[in-house]
Amino acid sequence: MGTGDVASPGVPDWANEGARQEAAADGGPGRRRVILLTGPSGAGKSRLSARLGATHGWPVVRLDDFYREASDPRLPRSPLGIPDWDHADSWDAESAVTALRQLVDEGRVEVPVYDIGSSAVTGRHVLEARTTDFVIAEGLFAGRLVDPLLGEELLAEALCVRQNRSLTAMRRFVRDLSERRKPPHILLRRGFALWRDEPHVVAQAEAHGARCLHPRQAEAELGALLQAGAGA
Repeated sequence: MGTGDVASPGVPDWANEGARQEAAADGGPGRRRVILLTGPSGAGKSRLSARLGATHGWPVVRLDDFYREASDPRLPRSPLGIPDWDHADSWDAESAVTALRQLVDEGRVEVPVYDIGSSAVTGRHVLEARTTDFVIAEGLFAGRLVDPLLGEELLAEALCVRQNRSLTAMRRFVRDLSERRKPPHILLRRGFALWRDEPHVVAQAEAHGARCLHPRQAEAELGALLQAGAGA
């Protein structure tokens, strides 16, 4: 098992709507829990997380900030000669789970800030959560945290955000180009590979127990989850 594989993939027993609501309420009022948002790169995870954070005041943990640095020999390399951010071993899942646990249990955690362009951690910042907050954790590999978080009774919901994959590819290229993540020719080659592999990424997310929805559907369902928690 690679470092990114915290637990063996599998659909958890609570993968139906009634059981999900029961799992979210098990901790009772005031119990913080984690909402995982996974999905293909560029599908809208970060935009959805930002809207949820702005609307509800929930803290957002960017799981991309737990990528390994270029100096780390454990960081896989792609055939393009750049770090392979789409490989499960490219990020530190154990540190991500530790940070989420601390934020849930203590209401405060310091997390890294990772710069894709330089493949390095460039700083750190503090996240805080109120007693009744949900904690959003978003990233390509978020689905791999379903089992470990479920085992620690930290999970509220796991959703895979997806849209039309050609639209996703176009938005991803514009984003990566504007942020100067890598040279344009690298972004084009990587973008085509991601477009080709997107069905596999979605299937993997579902295998880990995430439900796949359009961002607007996901936002509506999470609003309903908030209402259910308030009535617990």
